[in-house]
Amino acid sequence: MADYQTIPLLALIAEQDLLDEFQIEEAAGEVETSGVTPFQALVDLGYLDADRITQALCDHLGAEPMDLNDALITPELTKLLPSELARQYKCVPVSHFEPTLQVAFADPLDPAAIDEIGFTTGLDVQVVVADPAQVIAAVKEHYGEDEADAAAGGAAFEEILKEMGVDSSDEGKIEVEDIEQIDISGDERDIAAFVDAVLVTAIGDRASDIHFEPFENDFKIRARVDGALYELTSPPRSLAPNVVGRIKVMADLKPDERRRPQDGRIPRIMPDGRKIDLRVSCLPTQFGESVVLRVLDREAIKLDLDALGFPDDMLSNIKEIARTPNGIFIVTGPTGSGKTTTLYSALHEVNSIGDKILSVEDPVEFDIDGIMQVPVKEAIGMTFAAGLRAFLRQDPDIIMVGEMRDLETAQISIQASLTGHLVLSTLHTNDSAGAVTRLLDMGVEPFLISSTLLCVLAQRLIRTICSKCKSPFEPTDKQLELLGLTQSGMGDSQFHYGRGCSSCHDTGYSGRRGIFEFLTINDEIRDLINQVAPTIVIRQKAVELGMGTLRQDGLRGIHDGDTTVEEVLRYT
Repeated sequence: MADYQTIPLLALIAEQDLLDEFQIEEAAGEVETSGVTPFQALVDLGYLDADRITQALCDHLGAEPMDLNDALITPELTKLLPSELARQYKCVPVSHFEPTLQVAFADPLDPAAIDEIGFTTGLDVQVVVADPAQVIAAVKEHYGEDEADAAAGGAAFEEILKEMGVDSSDEGKIEVEDIEQIDISGDERDIAAFVDAVLVTAIGDRASDIHFEPFENDFKIRARVDGALYELTSPPRSLAPNVVGRIKVMADLKPDERRRPQDGRIPRIMPDGRKIDLRVSCLPTQFGESVVLRVLDREAIKLDLDALGFPDDMLSNIKEIARTPNGIFIVTGPTGSGKTTTLYSALHEVNSIGDKILSVEDPVEFDIDGIMQVPVKEAIGMTFAAGLRAFLRQDPDIIMVGEMRDLETAQISIQASLTGHLVLSTLHTNDSAGAVTRLLDMGVEPFLISSTLLCVLAQRLIRTICSKCKSPFEPTDKQLELLGLTQSGMGDSQFHYGRGCSSCHDTGYSGRRGIFEFLTINDEIRDLINQVAPTIVIRQKAVELGMGTLRQDGLRGIHDGDTTVEEVLRYT
């Protein structure tokens, strides 16, 4: 169940007692599974209408509501707010009277956005509440698409489209062939060249995922770089079946199967000689098949604990835990936070001829010499639990479980640790203390958790400032307050941000780094677990005993000049 407390609008609705907890949790689940905004989720579920939500926001913020259809947004007005900020934070200026700039936000509860816009423009930002759909439409109308992002490889795409004799604004110049007949002869060579150009460009931009998305009138191709999606190009809608068909042929999938999801893999060698694996997922949608490629770049991932950015004391603790003969080591965090990389690096640290290491994963992301890796295949009954049961008969020393998804998997992991094995696994929780509560919620007995759990590592990946446009700045009192700091307590620390340049596509960020929280299960924490203490009590005790929080480690990144105030506030 999604945690609505992490979604500001839903937390506000709960605070004002406008809905019951079940309704709010259902809305949170809709946000998590469908990707809609919290505002839209509440409207779609029929729990609140747009006017009531807008009024709740206005009451909370002391702001005024506005219908953007009645707003006069002039070119002079839009010049006051840089386009990269308008697109990044989905906001649009609606009025200006010196020194105040009234701005409508899709998310008016994002203080980091308000602070950054105020800092950049030098104006006092006054929040105006409007329908998020109107705001997003206004941003697109007045600021257009992100040209910097679209330009990332756009020239290569346009050149190939021209070679194919296709005008990107013309839908009628290429016929859609029967996908069953697709091969690489004739015009399909051009399709193959187009797909290659997409892959080379996206991977060259350090993309972790590449999305091919058919809509009713558009075919969008987007790439996820440093955790954020950017549009690469929008080829003609008529090319969608041909492009998808080409990818399915490359992944050895069934080209004529369009009704069921399919998964496959494309091993690939890049022009510079790098070996890349692409994990392929095809999903039938209303307007065609959506395809997502997960980029697995073995050479980009350094399986080395020393290179992951842990503080020195935490690094030594993790290395010590990795050499412990038995117990459970859990890494927790949201999807895409680098949990698997951390576990792989820990295994790499202890991988030797003297230890038998087995892993069960869904899927196996990287092949590691010396480790027996087993992929999960639910269709044939090869689950995490089934793999674990078989592992116990394979005389292992160390076992890695891709994810503890259910009680059975957790129980077998505990059984393995009690019989002299070290078990490494992951959980999806917000912080380290939350992992204990998650295991209790699964139905694991408290005494089993306290007797087997060695530690929990929580982590996030936050974007790092682009080195080519990095600039110092003086934080405002408001920013320091949000971080729990004061001007006097800053000392000689220098804060930085990225101005935006062509190298980072005007985002101000390039690359990511980890921030971490390490909970050691000592005797005092064990007592709390046995008492079934709430997460907050375990967390408070751990902090009393010296545990550094994710926020504190984020401050380390700010003081080192690696990241920004906004990134730390967004992820902690």
